[in-house]
Amino acid sequence: MATGGTTGDLHAAAPGTAGWTPIQVTVVAICAVINMLDGMDVLIISYIAPAMAKDWGVSFEVLGVIFSAGLVGMMLGSIVIAPLADGIGRRPVVLGALVVITAGAFGTGLAQTIPAFVGFRFLTGLGIGTLLASVAALASEYAPPGKRSIAIGWFQAGYPIGAVLTGLVSIWSIPQFGWQATLLGTAVVSAVVLPFAFMLLPESLDFLQNRQPAGALAKINALRLRLDLPQLDNLPPPRSRGAVPKLGHLFAGGLWKSTLILWLSIFLGYLVLYFVTSWIPRLASEAGLSAANSLWAGSVFNVGGIIGTTSIGWLATKRDIGWLIRGYMLVGAVLLVVFSQPMPLVAVLGVAVGMGLAVQGGFSGFYSLAAQIYPTEVRSSGIGWAIGIGRGGSVIGPLLGGFLLGQHLPLWIVFLCFAIPLALSGMLAALVRGRADLA
Repeated sequence: MATGGTTGDLHAAAPGTAGWTPIQVTVVAICAVINMLDGMDVLIISYIAPAMAKDWGVSFEVLGVIFSAGLVGMMLGSIVIAPLADGIGRRPVVLGALVVITAGAFGTGLAQTIPAFVGFRFLTGLGIGTLLASVAALASEYAPPGKRSIAIGWFQAGYPIGAVLTGLVSIWSIPQFGWQATLLGTAVVSAVVLPFAFMLLPESLDFLQNRQPAGALAKINALRLRLDLPQLDNLPPPRSRGAVPKLGHLFAGGLWKSTLILWLSIFLGYLVLYFVTSWIPRLASEAGLSAANSLWAGSVFNVGGIIGTTSIGWLATKRDIGWLIRGYMLVGAVLLVVFSQPMPLVAVLGVAVGMGLAVQGGFSGFYSLAAQIYPTEVRSSGIGWAIGIGRGGSVIGPLLGGFLLGQHLPLWIVFLCFAIPLALSGMLAALVRGRADLA
């Protein structure tokens, strides 16, 4: 039995431990840094796209395929590989995915043909898709009671921070060293993060208590000591052991309705998010901005994303996360249409900040929503499948954007085609009902 404490989920086990311990801060910070790699690896393609298109002579349609190659990998990684984290642990899956990302990034920077480039982008995406569900689960599971949405907000802020830093470096490095050298720089960053994750990232306490792998009691007590929780004398019966949870578990116990609504909502959100993030520098260029100013538009979009992801995490401690997502997405839909109108540079950058705040902020709320819906034993699977299904939208978004732009339609029509699904995504999110006790 436990000495002075319970043996369940961290959020239920420590009602009196509302403050942040050093290990909790470390875990959420490492998760945010890892998520920065996602922002860096995804956004670097949109930043190098104009230079790449000029050097290799690729069309809008081919750029759409290049954008989507990594996103297909992300989709498969989220659905096929990420659920392994519920069976073998969060930590080994995260570390393995980081190795894959690093290898893919080096390959992309060294590729000399479009097929090789697309193949290595797929490999990088496979690692990123595998990674995100596990680090999101870790960030939520290590948060103090009542702070899960804040922890996920901080974790999600890593994405736009990585994108902003990538944009600022790209503005300088692409003219100085070329777009391929800039890609190799992202590989070096991934390689640097890997040993720090190996040294600092612990296994999920919730996973150890629910799955109870070999040596679980000693590992649990070591973590509980660092979390200022009482030690356990022995383990309770495990909730689950052995095989990875099956897809049907995400529909059991009345979860089916929330799962389906969440999937559709995230699919539509990804559709719009990756259209904007992939194309915003090129769209700004099409609207008449210079190449340098177009990259600034992409960067300030992600500055808005930092504000949006952190603000929705804080607001989610006071308001229903589904309703917050709806509000953010509706504002984002309006700003998408506004962005398509001719404006001076200052106005374009201001609207880009607002779009980043609303679209990325609203989208980051999906991680909190998914973490609230699913219990510990299927949390990585639930988040992974939601992200994986959603990644179908991320694949379609850049392709659809490339097709519409290739038809030389007015920009306001192109943006309206994405504003409508963004608004619908927010409306659906408000219909999802999670487990409020885990917020």
